[in-house]
Amino acid sequence: MNYELLCNKVISIVKLTGNFIRKEAMQFDSNKIEYKGLNDMVSYVDKTAEQKLVQNLEKLIPDAGFITEEKTISREGKTYKWIIDPLDGTTNFIHGIPAYGISVALYEDGLAVIGVVYELNRGEMFYSYKGGSAFMNKKEIQVSVNPDLKSSLLATGFPYYQFEKQPQYLKLLEEMMQKSHGVRRIGAAAIDLVYTACGRFDAFFEYNLQQWDFAAGCFIVQQAGGEVFDFSGGNDFFTKREILATNGKLTNEMLDAIKKYFS
Repeated sequence: MNYELLCNKVISIVKLTGNFIRKEAMQFDSNKIEYKGLNDMVSYVDKTAEQKLVQNLEKLIPDAGFITEEKTISREGKTYKWIIDPLDGTTNFIHGIPAYGISVALYEDGLAVIGVVYELNRGEMFYSYKGGSAFMNKKEIQVSVNPDLKSSLLATGFPYYQFEKQPQYLKLLEEMMQKSHGVRRIGAAAIDLVYTACGRFDAFFEYNLQQWDFAAGCFIVQQAGGEVFDFSGGNDFFTKREILATNGKLTNEMLDAIKKYFS
Protein backbone atom coordinates (compact mmCIF):
# COMPACT_ATOMS: atom_id res chain seq x y z
CA MET A 1 0.00 0.00 0.00
CA ASN A 2 1.38 3.39 -1.04
CA TYR A 3 -0.04 5.48 1.79
CA GLU A 4 1.20 8.82 0.46
CA LEU A 5 -0.43 8.27 -2.93
CA LEU A 6 -3.64 7.08 -1.30
CA CYS A 7 -3.67 10.08 1.04
CA ASN A 8 -3.39 12.45 -1.93
CA LYS A 9 -6.39 10.77 -3.53
CA VAL A 10 -8.37 11.15 -0.29
CA ILE A 11 -7.45 14.84 -0.18
CA SER A 12 -8.85 15.32 -3.69
CA ILE A 13 -12.10 13.62 -2.70
CA VAL A 14 -12.38 15.71 0.46
CA LYS A 15 -11.79 18.92 -1.51
CA LEU A 16 -14.58 18.09 -3.93
CA THR A 17 -16.97 17.43 -1.06
CA GLY A 18 -15.82 20.63 0.60
CA ASN A 19 -16.81 22.59 -2.51
CA PHE A 20 -20.32 21.20 -2.19
CA ILE A 21 -20.56 22.20 1.48
CA ARG A 22 -19.27 25.72 0.77
CA LYS A 23 -21.87 26.18 -1.96
CA GLU A 24 -24.69 25.01 0.29
CA ALA A 25 -23.49 27.27 3.13
CA MET A 26 -24.28 30.30 0.96
CA GLN A 27 -27.93 29.30 0.59
CA PHE A 28 -28.63 27.09 3.58
CA ASP A 29 -32.16 27.20 5.03
CA SER A 30 -32.13 26.51 8.78
CA ASN A 31 -35.72 25.25 8.54
CA LYS A 32 -34.33 22.11 6.88
CA ILE A 33 -32.56 20.78 9.96
CA GLU A 34 -33.51 17.52 11.67
CA TYR A 35 -32.87 16.34 15.22
CA LYS A 36 -31.19 13.01 15.92
CA GLY A 37 -31.37 13.64 19.66
CA LEU A 38 -31.16 16.43 22.23
CA ASN A 39 -29.18 19.28 20.63
CA ASP A 40 -27.89 16.79 18.03
CA MET A 41 -28.73 18.26 14.65
CA VAL A 42 -28.28 17.10 11.09
CA SER A 43 -29.19 18.47 7.66
CA TYR A 44 -29.33 17.34 4.06
CA VAL A 45 -25.86 18.87 3.71
CA ASP A 46 -24.34 16.38 6.19
CA LYS A 47 -26.08 13.44 4.55
CA THR A 48 -25.29 14.40 0.96
CA ALA A 49 -21.68 15.20 1.82
CA GLU A 50 -21.32 11.79 3.43
CA GLN A 51 -22.77 10.07 0.39
CA LYS A 52 -20.31 11.89 -1.87
CA LEU A 53 -17.38 10.88 0.33
CA VAL A 54 -18.46 7.25 0.52
CA GLN A 55 -19.11 6.90 -3.22
CA ASN A 56 -15.60 8.11 -4.05
CA LEU A 57 -13.74 6.40 -1.21
CA GLU A 58 -15.32 3.07 -2.17
CA LYS A 59 -13.45 3.27 -5.48
CA LEU A 60 -10.09 3.48 -3.71
CA ILE A 61 -10.49 0.33 -1.59
CA PRO A 62 -13.60 -1.58 -2.74
CA ASP A 63 -13.65 -4.06 0.17
CA ALA A 64 -13.11 -1.48 2.94
CA GLY A 65 -15.62 -1.03 5.72
CA PHE A 66 -17.21 2.23 6.80
CA ILE A 67 -18.11 3.90 10.08
CA THR A 68 -19.95 7.14 9.32
CA GLU A 69 -21.71 9.67 11.48
CA GLU A 70 -24.89 9.89 9.42
CA LYS A 71 -25.03 6.15 8.81
CA THR A 72 -25.68 6.46 5.09
CA ILE A 73 -23.64 3.25 4.93
CA SER A 74 -22.52 0.73 7.53
CA ARG A 75 -20.20 -2.03 6.37
CA GLU A 76 -17.57 -4.16 8.03
CA GLY A 77 -14.18 -4.51 6.43
CA LYS A 78 -11.72 -7.27 7.29
CA THR A 79 -8.58 -5.18 6.89
CA TYR A 80 -9.48 -1.59 6.06
CA LYS A 81 -12.05 0.75 7.56
CA TRP A 82 -12.93 4.36 6.75
CA ILE A 83 -14.14 6.52 9.66
CA ILE A 84 -15.94 9.62 8.41
CA ASP A 85 -17.47 12.79 9.76
CA PRO A 86 -18.82 14.61 6.69
CA LEU A 87 -19.43 17.87 8.56
CA ASP A 88 -17.80 18.21 11.95
CA GLY A 89 -19.27 21.32 13.55
CA THR A 90 -22.81 20.96 12.20
CA THR A 91 -24.21 23.33 14.82
CA ASN A 92 -21.71 25.98 13.73
CA PHE A 93 -22.65 25.42 10.08
CA ILE A 94 -26.36 25.71 10.77
CA HIS A 95 -25.89 28.97 12.67
CA GLY A 96 -23.47 30.44 10.14
CA ILE A 97 -20.43 30.30 12.41
CA PRO A 98 -17.29 29.74 10.29
CA ALA A 99 -15.72 26.82 12.12
CA TYR A 100 -16.51 23.42 10.61
CA GLY A 101 -14.88 20.84 8.42
CA ILE A 102 -14.59 17.31 7.06
CA SER A 103 -12.79 14.47 8.84
CA VAL A 104 -11.72 11.23 7.14
CA ALA A 105 -9.51 8.50 8.60
CA LEU A 106 -8.41 5.14 7.23
CA TYR A 107 -7.62 2.32 9.66
CA GLU A 108 -5.73 -0.82 8.69
CA ASP A 109 -6.02 -3.79 11.06
CA GLY A 110 -7.20 -1.43 13.78
CA LEU A 111 -4.43 1.15 13.40
CA ALA A 112 -4.65 4.56 11.71
CA VAL A 113 -2.71 4.89 8.48
CA ILE A 114 -4.28 8.04 6.97
CA GLY A 115 -5.91 11.08 8.52
CA VAL A 116 -7.38 14.08 6.70
CA VAL A 117 -9.16 17.05 8.27
CA TYR A 118 -10.31 19.93 6.04
CA GLU A 119 -11.25 23.21 7.72
CA LEU A 120 -13.46 24.71 5.06
CA ASN A 121 -13.61 28.39 5.95
CA ARG A 122 -9.85 29.01 6.00
CA GLY A 123 -9.20 26.41 3.32
CA GLU A 124 -6.73 24.53 5.53
CA MET A 125 -6.11 20.89 4.68
CA PHE A 126 -4.46 18.95 7.51
CA TYR A 127 -3.26 15.45 6.75
CA SER A 128 -0.83 12.67 7.48
CA TYR A 129 -0.15 9.11 6.40
CA LYS A 130 1.75 6.13 7.77
CA GLY A 131 5.46 6.62 7.29
CA GLY A 132 5.13 10.38 6.73
CA SER A 133 5.01 13.58 8.71
CA ALA A 134 1.97 15.77 9.43
CA PHE A 135 1.12 18.60 7.06
CA MET A 136 -1.14 21.60 6.56
CA ASN A 137 -1.49 22.68 2.93
CA LYS A 138 1.77 20.86 2.04
CA LYS A 139 3.70 22.53 4.85
CA GLU A 140 5.01 20.25 7.60
CA ILE A 141 3.52 20.94 11.02
CA GLN A 142 4.53 20.05 14.57
CA VAL A 143 3.01 20.43 18.00
CA SER A 144 4.03 23.38 20.18
CA VAL A 145 7.04 23.46 22.47
CA ASN A 146 5.36 25.28 25.37
CA PRO A 147 6.69 23.58 28.52
CA ASP A 148 3.84 24.08 31.00
CA LEU A 149 0.22 25.04 31.54
CA LYS A 150 0.92 28.59 32.59
CA SER A 151 2.24 29.41 29.11
CA SER A 152 -0.34 27.42 27.17
CA LEU A 153 -3.63 27.89 25.36
CA LEU A 154 -6.09 25.01 25.70
CA ALA A 155 -9.13 23.80 23.81
CA THR A 156 -12.15 21.82 24.92
CA GLY A 157 -15.75 21.04 24.05
CA PHE A 158 -18.81 21.61 26.21
CA PRO A 159 -21.29 18.78 26.85
CA TYR A 160 -24.56 19.28 25.00
CA TYR A 161 -26.25 16.06 26.15
CA GLN A 162 -25.67 13.46 28.87
CA PHE A 163 -25.08 16.13 31.49
CA GLU A 164 -24.41 13.80 34.42
CA LYS A 165 -20.66 14.56 34.26
CA GLN A 166 -21.14 18.29 33.90
CA PRO A 167 -20.37 19.20 37.55
CA GLN A 168 -16.89 17.64 37.54
CA TYR A 169 -16.25 18.98 34.04
CA LEU A 170 -16.99 22.53 35.23
CA LYS A 171 -14.57 22.08 38.15
CA LEU A 172 -11.89 20.88 35.74
CA LEU A 173 -12.63 23.79 33.42
CA GLU A 174 -12.29 26.25 36.30
CA GLU A 175 -8.87 24.87 37.17
CA MET A 176 -7.68 24.94 33.56
CA MET A 177 -8.87 28.54 33.14
CA GLN A 178 -6.89 29.61 36.20
CA LYS A 179 -3.69 27.78 35.28
CA SER A 180 -3.39 28.61 31.56
CA HIS A 181 -3.55 31.49 29.09
CA GLY A 182 -7.16 30.47 28.54
CA VAL A 183 -9.52 27.79 27.25
CA ARG A 184 -11.21 27.98 23.84
CA ARG A 185 -14.31 26.16 22.65
CA ILE A 186 -14.57 26.13 18.83
CA GLY A 187 -17.32 23.52 18.57
CA ALA A 188 -15.61 20.99 16.29
CA ALA A 189 -13.33 18.41 17.87
CA ALA A 190 -11.57 17.53 14.62
CA ILE A 191 -10.51 21.15 14.23
CA ASP A 192 -9.45 21.40 17.89
CA LEU A 193 -7.20 18.39 17.34
CA VAL A 194 -5.49 19.62 14.18
CA TYR A 195 -5.01 23.04 15.77
CA THR A 196 -3.21 21.15 18.54
CA ALA A 197 -1.19 19.30 15.92
CA CYS A 198 0.06 22.56 14.37
CA GLY A 199 0.76 24.28 17.69
CA ARG A 200 -2.09 26.78 17.83
CA PHE A 201 -3.39 24.96 20.88
CA ASP A 202 -1.06 23.26 23.32
CA ALA A 203 -3.61 20.68 24.49
CA PHE A 204 -7.21 19.60 23.92
CA PHE A 205 -9.52 17.66 26.20
CA GLU A 206 -13.12 16.49 25.81
CA TYR A 207 -15.40 13.60 26.76
CA ASN A 208 -18.55 12.11 25.19
CA LEU A 209 -16.99 12.17 21.74
CA GLN A 210 -17.70 9.74 18.91
CA GLN A 211 -14.95 8.02 16.98
CA TRP A 212 -15.67 9.97 13.80
CA ASP A 213 -15.02 13.16 15.78
CA PHE A 214 -11.43 12.24 16.57
CA ALA A 215 -10.22 9.30 14.44
CA ALA A 216 -8.37 11.48 11.93
CA GLY A 217 -7.41 14.29 14.29
CA CYS A 218 -5.79 12.07 16.90
CA PHE A 219 -3.64 10.41 14.26
CA ILE A 220 -2.52 13.79 12.92
CA VAL A 221 -1.61 14.96 16.44
CA GLN A 222 0.51 11.85 16.98
CA GLN A 223 2.19 12.22 13.60
CA ALA A 224 2.99 15.84 14.47
CA GLY A 225 4.86 14.72 17.60
CA GLY A 226 2.04 14.98 20.12
CA GLU A 227 0.48 12.49 22.51
CA VAL A 228 -3.09 11.22 22.86
CA PHE A 229 -4.62 9.52 25.90
CA ASP A 230 -7.89 8.75 27.58
CA PHE A 231 -8.60 10.54 30.86
CA SER A 232 -6.86 7.85 32.90
CA GLY A 233 -3.66 8.17 30.89
CA GLY A 234 -4.23 5.01 28.87
CA ASN A 235 -4.78 4.54 25.15
CA ASP A 236 -8.38 3.32 25.30
CA PHE A 237 -9.87 6.57 24.03
CA PHE A 238 -11.83 4.84 21.26
CA THR A 239 -13.85 2.84 23.78
CA LYS A 240 -14.04 5.45 26.53
CA ARG A 241 -14.82 8.27 24.07
CA GLU A 242 -12.65 10.74 25.98
CA ILE A 243 -9.57 12.51 24.62
CA LEU A 244 -6.58 14.29 26.02
CA ALA A 245 -4.25 15.43 23.24
CA THR A 246 -1.12 17.37 24.18
CA ASN A 247 2.21 18.54 22.85
CA GLY A 248 3.80 15.93 25.13
CA LYS A 249 5.25 18.45 27.56
CA LEU A 250 1.87 19.18 29.19
CA THR A 251 0.76 15.57 29.53
CA ASN A 252 1.57 15.05 33.21
CA GLU A 253 0.11 18.37 34.35
CA MET A 254 -3.06 17.81 32.35
CA LEU A 255 -3.52 14.23 33.53
CA ASP A 256 -2.96 15.22 37.16
CA ALA A 257 -5.74 17.79 36.87
CA ILE A 258 -8.14 15.56 34.93
CA LYS A 259 -7.76 12.63 37.32
CA LYS A 260 -8.98 14.80 40.21
CA TYR A 261 -12.41 14.99 38.62
CA PHE A 262 -12.64 11.98 36.28
CA SER A 263 -11.72 8.53 37.54
